[in-house]
Amino acid sequence: MKKDQVSQGNGLSPLEAAAQIETLRQQIEFHNRKYYDEDSPEIEDAEYDRLLRELEDLERAYPGLTASISPTRKVGGTARRDLPKVTHPVPLQSLNDVFSESEFRAALERMEESLAGTSWGDGVSYVAERKIDGLSVSLEYVDGQFVRGATRGDGLVGEDVTANLRTVGGIPARLHEAVPYLVARAEVYMDTQAFDRLNEQQEILGGKIFANPRNAAAGSLRQLDPAVTASRGLRAFTFNLQTATGIAFDTHSDSLVWLSSQGFEVSPGYVVCRGTDAAWEMVSRIGEERGVLSFGIDGAVVKVDRLEARELLGATSKAPRWAVAYKYPPERQETVLEDILVQVGRTGKLTPLALLRPVRIAGSTVSRATLHNQDYIAEKDIRIGDTVVIQKAGDIIPAVVEV
Repeated sequence: MKKDQVSQGNGLSPLEAAAQIETLRQQIEFHNRKYYDEDSPEIEDAEYDRLLRELEDLERAYPGLTASISPTRKVGGTARRDLPKVTHPVPLQSLNDVFSESEFRAALERMEESLAGTSWGDGVSYVAERKIDGLSVSLEYVDGQFVRGATRGDGLVGEDVTANLRTVGGIPARLHEAVPYLVARAEVYMDTQAFDRLNEQQEILGGKIFANPRNAAAGSLRQLDPAVTASRGLRAFTFNLQTATGIAFDTHSDSLVWLSSQGFEVSPGYVVCRGTDAAWEMVSRIGEERGVLSFGIDGAVVKVDRLEARELLGATSKAPRWAVAYKYPPERQETVLEDILVQVGRTGKLTPLALLRPVRIAGSTVSRATLHNQDYIAEKDIRIGDTVVIQKAGDIIPAVVEV
């Protein structure tokens, strides 16, 4: 499916706005299926974010056209038909995204205004974390034993991947304390070394070449054979205690310390910061280091630390009001296209790769980039010898985006 060009909503009649909203919804639902269900996205994250923001703006301008089934109101994925289904004991929600410092500050200001007059309202404490680029899962424990794990799916119902999660590093089979019941949320990821190794093996075997570590992790976790998952070198960072009996904490940061003590590999490098300025400083710092990490991040997350304050702020049907995700703009560089290599997959699928004059981008040297498919090459009139602009989507996958 090619991207349709959609005009801005200013000055549209209700009929025109309704048609434009429906077009955007269909596009976004299509790309949700490609990304969440098939692990084979066709557009970059930044382009998807643009479509979603355009739909949000239109629905805000024409509230009478907003529907509960809109992709702005629900999590994007669904559960696979060939895997058992699991109803999450606690919904696995998404996050509200922001794309600029002003939007970030406005989001935190809204939180602080809602907490004004409470004991937590004077200088709100936040936790700033890296937003790991992987596949979100829930982990259930009974009497300290890992009993079930599931993918996020649509946030309410996911896929039972318990056997596969038992092979993933960073997830303890047994906690140090026999807590009666616990649900934690984690992000399963594949580091860049494991990703490169997997694609090298896939190329030799004529198998599927994965576009990026996130899709490789998702495809590897959703295997029917746990032995395949075990061979892929997956790991998981746990980033939230969803619910528990027999234990209680005042703050999110306290719960992370406890989770770490129980054998979970928690999201690394998180920092407790007081006030908006300190939170923005941490977001900026995370952005500076993202190119040298061994795993992919697709942003930074800032959350209210005090758990009682979170309860007061509440949530929408899609996302909590006590957290926000900042999305960094993708880094771009110019270089020269020296050749085009066509890879042939096991099924005969042809995937063109750009062979580039090496260039440094997002902390690493890039000499290859995806060209997606022949239609993409023809549409942009890409030729050997051209000066091209490349970017790293999610700061992982190099892609030619301009000529």
